[in-house]
Amino acid sequence: MASAPIKICIVGQNASYKYGGEASLPWLCFKYLRERGIDVHLVVHGRTKPEVLAGFPNDHDRLHFSPETKLDRFLWRCGSFLPKKIDVQTFTAARHIHNQRLQRKIVRQLIADKGIQLVHEINPVSPKQISRMHGLGVPVIIGPLAGGMTYPRAFRDMESRGSRAVEAVGRGLSRILNRIYPGKRQAAALIVANEQSRQALPSGVRGKIFEIPDVGVDLSVWNQLETLPPRTDDKIRFVYLGRLTDWKGIKFLISAFKTVADREPRAMLDILGDGEERQSLENLTQQLNLTDRVTFAGWVSAAEGSRRMRQADVFVLPSLREVGGIVLLEAMAVGLPVITTNWGGPAIHVTDATGIRVPPTSRQDFIQGLADAMLRLANSPELRHQMGQAGLQRVRTNLYDWNQKTDRLLEIYADLIAESRLPSPRPGTPGSGPG
Repeated sequence: MASAPIKICIVGQNASYKYGGEASLPWLCFKYLRERGIDVHLVVHGRTKPEVLAGFPNDHDRLHFSPETKLDRFLWRCGSFLPKKIDVQTFTAARHIHNQRLQRKIVRQLIADKGIQLVHEINPVSPKQISRMHGLGVPVIIGPLAGGMTYPRAFRDMESRGSRAVEAVGRGLSRILNRIYPGKRQAAALIVANEQSRQALPSGVRGKIFEIPDVGVDLSVWNQLETLPPRTDDKIRFVYLGRLTDWKGIKFLISAFKTVADREPRAMLDILGDGEERQSLENLTQQLNLTDRVTFAGWVSAAEGSRRMRQADVFVLPSLREVGGIVLLEAMAVGLPVITTNWGGPAIHVTDATGIRVPPTSRQDFIQGLADAMLRLANSPELRHQMGQAGLQRVRTNLYDWNQKTDRLLEIYADLIAESRLPSPRPGTPGSGPG
């Protein structure tokens, strides 16, 4: 006899494929579940409502948005005057608590009206962030969770003492808030990206813990099979894709590329993305006389990013505080070898077979290591091909492919729902004591 269809509600702070990263997780989870015909609803903040409605035109009755309130806008304005790190620990955290209060009302109504059997809160991904998704009468699963990242020791000065102090206070405060709002402690299950994330969880967690990578790749976009026009030049094209912000380490990439450009006349660097550091990075490019070798393309769509990466030779991500690194999987999905930092998420997701990981031991060593890696791959088309093929195989396995990730999530959903239907043991019966 076929099992009864399951009814799922996904909750996320944001859902956006355009902005990628953490915001893409609820988007992709909803997309892949709907493609399987799963009865699923999505609850997210209204700030990305136009994109979400346009992205799922046949599922508007399954899309639910918490409103942007006056308090929400006030907290956002206050946070905009602060450094990003401090804002995240203060006003952004307050906005999250406020927004979850509104989302919880929507979720409770969906449980009553639609018979939702399980709630999956998929972001924020911070293990320390509070959750108000508790006491709903159905199992709650939270994750994948990833975090607890710091700069490498040699780069700690990139973060101000004030930011570090605020972060330390914020982590202490989170312990208190996670007792006031016990969503994570009472969840039926938590998903962690790795052991570091497991160790960062609030104390007193009662539910099961599963390990699934917090990053995944949508192969329907990043491994397209249509033929592109062949390149007519003999250039060696290195490419970066992502936000232009200080912790991404792009200034070190440009400095390293100066050495590469001086020794390899075919080398070119394409920087795809936008952000607050763009002007200073363009200024650095001019100072190093690289304006004819380095191109700033600005923001590009996922489809355009995929096209441009498939016309490149090597992908470089010199990030110094990367919890995940989805873009590395996207690069591997199009068959590119990668160069990245041997720190955080990239150190986990990239292997010696799929790319070169540069240790961030010091600024000078890091710059030199990036340059050496770029020159090594520039001079070996065989190694580029070998690493590219190994990367493509890696993203098809290890729960990086969203099809595989969806299979695993459905297994977990079914098990948690089945367990929730079992009768609770009576007091005094075997197995009912405190254990």
